[in-house]
Amino acid sequence: MEKRVMTDSKRRKGLMAASALLGGVLVLSACSGGGDDASGGGNDTSQAKVDEAAAKKTSEAQIKITPKDGSDNASINKGTAVTVSKGTLTEVKMTTEAGAAVEGEISADKTSWKPSVQLERSTTYKVTAEAKDSEGRVAHENASFSTVSPDNSFLGYFTPEDGSTVGVGMPVSINFDKAITNKADVQKGVTVTSSSGQEVVCHWFNETRMDCRPDEYWKGGSTVTLKLALDGVQGSEGVYGVQQKTVTFKIGRNQVSYVDANSKQMKVTQDGKTIKTIPISAGSPENKTYEGQMVISEKFKETRMNGATVGFTDDDGKGEYDIKDVPHAMRLSSSGTFIHGNYWGADSVFGNTNTSHGCVGLNDTKGANDKGTAGYWFYNNSIVGDVVVVQNTGDKTIAPDNGLNGWNMDWAQWKAGSAL
Repeated sequence: MEKRVMTDSKRRKGLMAASALLGGVLVLSACSGGGDDASGGGNDTSQAKVDEAAAKKTSEAQIKITPKDGSDNASINKGTAVTVSKGTLTEVKMTTEAGAAVEGEISADKTSWKPSVQLERSTTYKVTAEAKDSEGRVAHENASFSTVSPDNSFLGYFTPEDGSTVGVGMPVSINFDKAITNKADVQKGVTVTSSSGQEVVCHWFNETRMDCRPDEYWKGGSTVTLKLALDGVQGSEGVYGVQQKTVTFKIGRNQVSYVDANSKQMKVTQDGKTIKTIPISAGSPENKTYEGQMVISEKFKETRMNGATVGFTDDDGKGEYDIKDVPHAMRLSSSGTFIHGNYWGADSVFGNTNTSHGCVGLNDTKGANDKGTAGYWFYNNSIVGDVVVVQNTGDKTIAPDNGLNGWNMDWAQWKAGSAL
């Protein structure tokens, strides 16, 4: 009897343990997502509803900001943009890190935005954008990027200026602020064309200067267009262009003046016809004037000329001359050759004697206001880009890169200096 009771008790304990174990398994199964108990099924339905509601609240508009967040060495001219798909832009703000706003415009269809001004180098910009989808649901995006630094970019400083009118001898001259080793790639990014149809070729004088011109002088009255497409062009290792610019300038009347050091006369011609003959005084036998075709690159109503700046010094190291008010001076070379008014020389000098230190002098008066002088007339009838051809001085021909004087190189030599 006692033995049977013990057996029943053990049986009941065994059943209870099995039931507990089975219950544990069922609980574990329910927590892992299985099972059919009422509590577990209710949680799945609730979560699905939450997910569905969240999906309905999320905008379908997809905003993209270029350059991407965290970019550096970004272009200052192109590439910055905000676009949206499956929606329309409602607001875009772009500021510098200091908070200065950058002007920009959303497109007519409201699917894109871009800045309307050129960006600055070495500057961090922040962009925030907002868009809506067809259901009016709002999406947001933001990014921050930095533009290319001066150390990693190059600029080309060019002449003549946009919108200017220049003489027939004016080349397009570009001076780069860093040495260019990939000359061909850079030259491909520079295009010079003329409305006259003249072929234009660019010539590299060195690693920082490239001039462009036709075979013969520009046609009077034509229009020349310079296009710089250098943004992103690699000029040398780790150094890229940033310019994206179009420049146009007008060629004026064809004026070429001929200085003859033997006759001490200058003939001013327009379209091949002499319009005036002016007595001159060129460089003395000790200081001869360069020969060759020279282009007026600068004009000064009055300027200072000190011999010490061009190597003419006395025993004390002072300039052999120092004239603080030279009238009607026009530069012909970067080394200091000018054609200018002369008020300190006797009237009898002009047309009779070569007395200068290498410049071409015209009779003039102090103050640069006497309309009756040769210096005044020539200054007021000349423009930057006009040609002055100097002959019979007995000196060497001026170097093509001394000023804007590439015309002293023949066409075959000029084309040989192209990188293309």
